[in-house]
Amino acid sequence: MLNYFLPIFSVLLGFAVVLILKPQKLKHLKLLLAFSGAFLLSITVFNFLPEVYAHGHKHIGVYIMVGIMLQIVLEFFSKGAEHGHMHLDKTKTIFPWVLFISLSVHAVLEGIPLDAHHNLVYGVIVHKLPVAIILATFFMQSQLSKLKIALFLILFALMTPLGVYLSDTLGFIKSYYNEISAIVIGIFLHISTTILFESNEGHKFNLTKLLTIIAAIVLAYFI
Repeated sequence: MLNYFLPIFSVLLGFAVVLILKPQKLKHLKLLLAFSGAFLLSITVFNFLPEVYAHGHKHIGVYIMVGIMLQIVLEFFSKGAEHGHMHLDKTKTIFPWVLFISLSVHAVLEGIPLDAHHNLVYGVIVHKLPVAIILATFFMQSQLSKLKIALFLILFALMTPLGVYLSDTLGFIKSYYNEISAIVIGIFLHISTTILFESNEGHKFNLTKLLTIIAAIVLAYFI
């Protein structure tokens, strides 16, 4: 049940933070993004990746690379919203379908392995929270109506639980579960490493950010 509830709660919490606090700048989110990237990467490396290789075959790495390439394609349409970037036109008033579809594909896929890898849900919710805050902040500053903003975020929140549901009910997913999981690993590896690289502005040493990343790695190890 938590695999259904927590991803929804994470997105709605991010939306609530924006509605209540109304942040104008996203500078303070960089630490949270760094933490989320390190945490998601660590959960993937410590738990998810070894299990997929243990139950897979020697070509499982091909599917991981497919996941990395798929995420690169999705980011062409989402403009990097999965790792904290928003480069859309704020003056548009139509529902951002391209962004929604690309984020939804990503969210549905990340929901598929959650039932079999219970610790992974914590990596997903930590990843979704700053993304939801950034999306909500951008939309609140745009010309979109509040109804469209709420609709976007609610539907987006439901996509990961939809992935969990599909993994439980579709025989196709069960038959190719390991291969799909490897694709999700590739997606997570690309997103998490991109967040970590981008959080290090100008390759300058930042002790606070380093300690944040270390804390995320240690926490992920002991979960």
